[in-house]
Amino acid sequence: MKIQLKLEYAAFLSLGAYAFAQTGYSWWWFAGLFLAPDISMLGYTVNNKVGAFCYNLFHHFGVAIVVYLAGTALSLPYLQMIGTILFSHSAFDRILGYGLKYPDSFQNTHLGKIGKKVE
Repeated sequence: MKIQLKLEYAAFLSLGAYAFAQTGYSWWWFAGLFLAPDISMLGYTVNNKVGAFCYNLFHHFGVAIVVYLAGTALSLPYLQMIGTILFSHSAFDRILGYGLKYPDSFQNTHLGKIGKKVE
């Protein structure tokens, strides 16, 4: 099942890259902003609950799609670009095993625990 999920997220990443290509922006924007959603982890400097909320807001596929569709509806290509980057970045994180966070710990995600195994 793990491989099947990774393949699904790889397809999402490909879809995000394709959607970005349709925006007409230079690929430098994609490369330069690809890791920008990880700035949301700064919420963890407040506490785990705020950190999980901020992280999940910037790593939720639904939020990315809404941002992209808002850009389409309002004819704002920069919102489309932001939506595609959020979507692509989230798919990439899922491929690496980083899921949406639970508020108790950064390591506790909807895909399971991340980090080193404690023995």
